[in-house]
Formats: sequence, C-alpha cells, structure tokens
Amino acid sequence: MSASHHPETGGSRDAALASASAQIAATSRGAAAVRAFFDPATSTISYVVHDPVTMRGAVIDSVLDYDAAAGRTSTGSAQAILDHVRGEGIAIDWLLETHAHADHLSAAPWLRETVGGQIAIGEHIREVQAVFGEIFNAGADFRRDGSDFDRLWSDGDRFAIGALPVTVLHVPGHTPACVAYVIGGAVFVGDTMFMPDYGSARADFPGGDAGTLFRSLRRILQLPGETPLFMCHDYLTEERQDHAWETTVAAQRTANIHARDGISEEEFVTRRRARDAGLAMPRLLLPSVQVNMRAGRLPPAEPNGTVYLKIPVDRL
Repeated sequence: MSASHHPETGGSRDAALASASAQIAATSRGAAAVRAFFDPATSTISYVVHDPVTMRGAVIDSVLDYDAAAGRTSTGSAQAILDHVRGEGIAIDWLLETHAHADHLSAAPWLRETVGGQIAIGEHIREVQAVFGEIFNAGADFRRDGSDFDRLWSDGDRFAIGALPVTVLHVPGHTPACVAYVIGGAVFVGDTMFMPDYGSARADFPGGDAGTLFRSLRRILQLPGETPLFMCHDYLTEERQDHAWETTVAAQRTANIHARDGISEEEFVTRRRARDAGLAMPRLLLPSVQVNMRAGRLPPAEPNGTVYLKIPVDRL
C-alpha cells in the first residue's frame, strides 16, 4: 500500500498542487493519448489514457453494465474498452478509480482478468468502506482496510504510465475518497467537477461535505489555465443537448456556475445544499456502492451459489 502522508494545502504551501502544476507545465499538450467512452445508461465517461511512445496505458472509471430490474450484469461497455486496447496494442498497467461510484458498477476486476493492470483508488476509501460496510451489514469477512484494492494513493503520490508522469490529488467533498489524476498535462477530475454549465457534484452522501467540495474545486482551479480537464459525467442542461466532457481550468474559472472566480465558499455551500435537498438518490446507488467498496467485486456468493445485493430499508 501507499505510505500515508498529508501535505499542507492552500496556496504556495500545497506541495502536491505545486508538483502537479510543474508537471503540467513541463508536458506537451499531445503527450498523452486520450480516448473517451461514453455510457448513455449512466452518463459516465470512462477513459483509456496511454503513452504513444511506450504504448503503456491506464483505464479510468470503467463501467460494468447492470440491469437493475433483472439483477443482471453484462460487459458491453467494458468490451468496447477491451476492443480499443487490443486494437491499438496498448498494455494496461493501471485500472484507476477516482472514487467509489454511486451511479455505476466498476468493471475493473473484469478488465484486470482480460487486459491486466492494478486496481487503484485513494486511501480514504477506508472511510467509505467503514460507513457503507456498516450500512450494508457486510460482516466481519468484509475488509475495511482498503486491501481489496491493489494500490491506495495518498495526496501527492506520483507514479508513471510509460513515460507519462502522474500526480494524485486528493479532492474530497463529493465523497471522502475522491481523487483527481494529473496525467502528463491533463487532469481527470472524477465527480468533483462537471462541465461549466452544470457545475459540481452533490455533497450529501455519507461522508460528503459541501465546504470541503468547494475547497477541492478551487484547488483544481489553481492549476494552469490551459490545463485540459476531463469529466467523469455529463448530464446535459436545458440549454445544451450534446454531451461534452472536456474543458479547461480557464473555462471553469470563468463560467462554472457553482465555483467560478468570485463565488465565495459560503455562497457555494448555500447553493449546493439547497440543490442537494431536491435531488433523488441515484438509481443505482445501492448496488453500485456495495460492489465498488469491494474494488468492483460482487459480494461473496451465499451457500446456494448465488450472489445477492442488499437493499437496506429506511436507512438512507
């Protein structure tokens, strides 16, 4: 596991952010090859990112298809990623999760079986496992120490995808475990931030916090203005009917409806809490979290050989 360390945050004292900014400045715009895969059922964007020189790559936030009415999983979305990886000759080293998603099941274990790679997430997944392990009454056999994952990242951790440098930024608020991946000169922000006209993620899940989310948003927006930002979701707006998932730090600082320059933390928190109060729970929250807290693995089969997902009644 990654060693735990907690650098100071805020302004010039933020060593992880300074490292990420320097990495971005030193990396050419086309250094990383990025291919997006949009899943219309969950409005999720997964990514394959690779180094064109070494052909080493990573998959970010993959999707396992799940029919909630029938209780059936399938791998059509992940198969599209597999076909791309094999067609391009990319060797996958990492299966990266930005957090334990509440809107789709991860396909990371299936992809590890087919293309290899290590499954990795932020170290604060332990907090998510502790909370939801209790909610789902997962029992003593469910490990709450993050060891279901191959690697846990701390804020500021650095690694490489081929010759591409990667810096991990802890950006909590939506969940305690959210991280963004700065890969070469681009940032994959997970659910922390959406396109400028949609704003930000909700902060009302267990362990979420609107003030913390605002500080994470502003942390990302301290990166160089030309930095490309890749979203994990796009739900459209009344004014925009075409899905989009790439923007820049400068565009977000100018136009993000929740966190652009000039919006205070107090104003953000007030608006975020008011919006969250009117949102329904995500359709796949209950199946997703109890799978994703296990690194995308289904719960153990019961004595009859069948796997069951639990529905806690009147708990959330």
